[in-house]
Amino acid sequence: MSNRPKVACKARTTTAIPTEMKAASKREQSQACLSHAEREQAGATLKVLMNHIYELHKGVRHMVLFTCNKKYSELAIQRLESQGIPYLLQPAGQQNLNVYFGRRECLEAIRLIVTRPLNLLTPEEDFILGAMLGYDICAQCERYCKRKCDSKCINKN
Repeated sequence: MSNRPKVACKARTTTAIPTEMKAASKREQSQACLSHAEREQAGATLKVLMNHIYELHKGVRHMVLFTCNKKYSELAIQRLESQGIPYLLQPAGQQNLNVYFGRRECLEAIRLIVTRPLNLLTPEEDFILGAMLGYDICAQCERYCKRKCDSKCINKN
């Protein structure tokens, strides 16, 4: 538990404070809450990253796709580099970044397969990527059939 004082996100006003001071106080508290929320988001993002790294080290995964806001990418890259984990970066829209990391041989395959945004991958490329990431193979097969046959070829038994 942190010993830092908590910042109240609701502005407290009294009739004794002049209006200009009330407005400034609300702005300051709003900025403090925003930065607190950003700190919490950065912490949550790093927690997810650390869990992926843990699974990689334990052999649960050989490769990970970690998507984060670009403003947290430096934290992610620093963590990966400090642990000597190879990675590959790919923009994912305006504000996000896909960070692939794991075994070098997997990343080399990713370099050849993922040459454009993920939503533009062929059904085959999407299937291979999902399999490499360790996604449920039956779910990947179903996804492949839906994308390839426009969901006409799926027969559920």
